[in-house]
Amino acid sequence: MDTAALTAMNYTRLGPKPGNRVVVVGGCGGIGRVLVNACLDLDLKVAVLDLPVSLDAHPPPNSCLHVAVDATNEDDVNAAFAAVEKEWGGCDVLVNLCGFTVDPEPVAGMSTDIFESVTDGSLRSTFLCARAALPLLKAAGGGVMVHTASGLAFKGLPGTAPYGAAKAGVIALSKSLANENAPDIRVNVVAPGAVDTPFLRGGTSRGGEDESKATHVDTVKYAEATPMKRLAVADDVVAPILFLAGDASRFMTGQVIHINGGGYMP
Repeated sequence: MDTAALTAMNYTRLGPKPGNRVVVVGGCGGIGRVLVNACLDLDLKVAVLDLPVSLDAHPPPNSCLHVAVDATNEDDVNAAFAAVEKEWGGCDVLVNLCGFTVDPEPVAGMSTDIFESVTDGSLRSTFLCARAALPLLKAAGGGVMVHTASGLAFKGLPGTAPYGAAKAGVIALSKSLANENAPDIRVNVVAPGAVDTPFLRGGTSRGGEDESKATHVDTVKYAEATPMKRLAVADDVVAPILFLAGDASRFMTGQVIHINGGGYMP
């Protein structure tokens, strides 16, 4: 590529260009709702794909396209992206926030059903959505995928095997996608630590908004062990996602950005 043909960088806007079409899978969750509102504030077009129960509990703003989908179901995913394609003709950005975890449990006593449900929720869903989004990104002349992993993909903490394995798989999948689709489509990953959202109690569509439920981690001990001395909040994750989705990160692909207050430093 002739680098002289690159447009000048706009340092006042690190996110996507106004008018870009952004598909947010899991847009009704704790991080997703903040991301969707941020995208609308930046004059982006937004499509929210989420479970029917999540769409009912947290209806997206009226200006959003919204499609019910079980991201682990192949037919559902293909139909959802076909609906986006029919409405928009393509898309510029895919953000995949899918995933959930369960109470910590050692592998020795874990059922196959639990392992598969957790891995499907993160890895299978990412594969299905990425594959379905590729034609839409290509129709736009190229674009960006931002996937969600976790520090647990690297730490291997006791009781977190299915979620950690799934998120490690998301990273490996993303790197392959980055190589297969460069230079037109960039694929990067954010890997948050614990974020103060309903996810810590199971997820938005799995009773996580019941604040009487115990969290999967001891949040007080977690914050104390983190150099920044707190948990992340949704904004801490949304800003890096927008950076990866915009031209400011145009020479980044196949990368993982860790968002954990220093709790894990690779």
